[in-house]
Amino acid sequence: MAPKAGGDSAKVNSSVFKDKSKPADIRLSNINAAKAVSDAIRTSLGPRGMDKMIQAANGEVTITNDGATILKQMSVVHPAAKMLVELSRAQDIEAGDGTTSVVVIAGALLDAAEKLLQKGIHPTVISDGFQKALQMALQVVEGMAIPVDLANEDALLKAAATSLNSKVVSQHSTILAPIAVQAIRAVMEPIPGGIGARVDLRDVKVIERIGGTVEDTELVQGLVIPRRASNVNGPHRIEKAKVGLIQFCISPPKTDMDHNVIVSDYAAMDRVLKEERQYILNIVKQIKKAGCTVLLVQKSILRDALSDLAIHFLDKIKTMVIKDIEREDIEFVCKTLGCRPIASLDHFTAENLVNVDMVEEINEPGGKYIKMTGCNNGGRTVSVVVRGTSGAVVAEAARSLHDALCVVRCVARRPALLPGGGAPEAAAAAALVRASVAAPGADHYCLRAYADALEVVPSTLAENAGLNPIETVIELRAAHASGGAAGGAGVNVRRGRVTDMRQEHVLQPLHVTASALALSTETVRAILKIDDIVNTIN
Repeated sequence: MAPKAGGDSAKVNSSVFKDKSKPADIRLSNINAAKAVSDAIRTSLGPRGMDKMIQAANGEVTITNDGATILKQMSVVHPAAKMLVELSRAQDIEAGDGTTSVVVIAGALLDAAEKLLQKGIHPTVISDGFQKALQMALQVVEGMAIPVDLANEDALLKAAATSLNSKVVSQHSTILAPIAVQAIRAVMEPIPGGIGARVDLRDVKVIERIGGTVEDTELVQGLVIPRRASNVNGPHRIEKAKVGLIQFCISPPKTDMDHNVIVSDYAAMDRVLKEERQYILNIVKQIKKAGCTVLLVQKSILRDALSDLAIHFLDKIKTMVIKDIEREDIEFVCKTLGCRPIASLDHFTAENLVNVDMVEEINEPGGKYIKMTGCNNGGRTVSVVVRGTSGAVVAEAARSLHDALCVVRCVARRPALLPGGGAPEAAAAAALVRASVAAPGADHYCLRAYADALEVVPSTLAENAGLNPIETVIELRAAHASGGAAGGAGVNVRRGRVTDMRQEHVLQPLHVTASALALSTETVRAILKIDDIVNTIN
């Protein structure tokens, strides 16, 4: 019996050993999947980064190098890889820029973690070590930040231009950067007694128009409605207009349920048409009585918002009418004009209308649109009309402008700027290397690994610019070890060497870098803690 028992115990031991290797395999699989996503968008980092062409299932093509856009449209199957897609989305919501950097840093941290795991260091120890390294890195980054006065437009322009330099439309940064700064300064509300300002990006409406070039992009202090006027012979330009926004229809009413009314003789048909005419005429008379010269009509789901007869009458009273205002745009329209939507005809009175200096219908090769300026009672809102030669160019210009708006919003929220070109990451890496010398036990390895991982940003910037990444990183290390003009040394992709980024006016918001470091470390720690993937029953 004894030999048999021995054989069983050997079997048990081997199964235990087999189970022990499973968590390591799962962890390795997760790390490799996430690294694959990171490597896919690594080439699009920085001003010399490459663009990606994304083809949708319906044949629609998008050309972009915005990390969040690429990952949002990428087909990802592995659950750990999906965590990096979520990471990019989180950075997009939190800061609006740095969506590529955050994924590249996460990929480098996972690579560093994999090497530490091979040394036999426990995942929890690595996770805690990375958290300590993050706190040190954030202290270094915050210490080298330059405070900004929000009244200083020049500093905000530099931050917006740096964000646009890595985009497809970088050659138009001299036009788009001032527009982004002016738009945010127009809508920001200073926090009373606090530092910074509140900015709601919903107060900046970006309208995309095909036709013209990106240089024709303009900022409108007022309201732009991307629709033509519904009039046939009505006015196309009204000065000192009285504008009303209605949520009811100027068309014959329908029955509540889906009924058919069969009219059998001509007398009844005449009576129906007469009633319809009288019903619409009453509404139009009320509009004329209130003195309304421009009428905005909310989009109706159940029936046409305007009948042909209503348009005919409105033409006669010289009232411009714009129909099909989207339901989600109503709040923005009300805030811009300073009006309230009118839900019933009884409330359509002169006091519910607002005065606007100029309403005009502008005719362009790409179609007509309505422009309203001089909204005296309006709130803090602006509209930006982005133009381009094709749909892909316009969409990319709008995405780039959104990133620039987010960058200026970050500065408004947390008024501090950092030198760009990988300078904050290199300074943090240099500080972590110094700290790792005195760190006890496994922390020594973790801090060192985190420092090496941070150098992926300057290394990738150099690689994408066609420079030698190893030489550049060594030169950068030397600059930061010797003080490096108080940590401003970064990779200058235009000159192809390491220079002080502050003198080159390459500046980025502190909030973008701090958020990227915090979110990427958090995601890497979450991936390290996973030791099994369990599938559900259904």
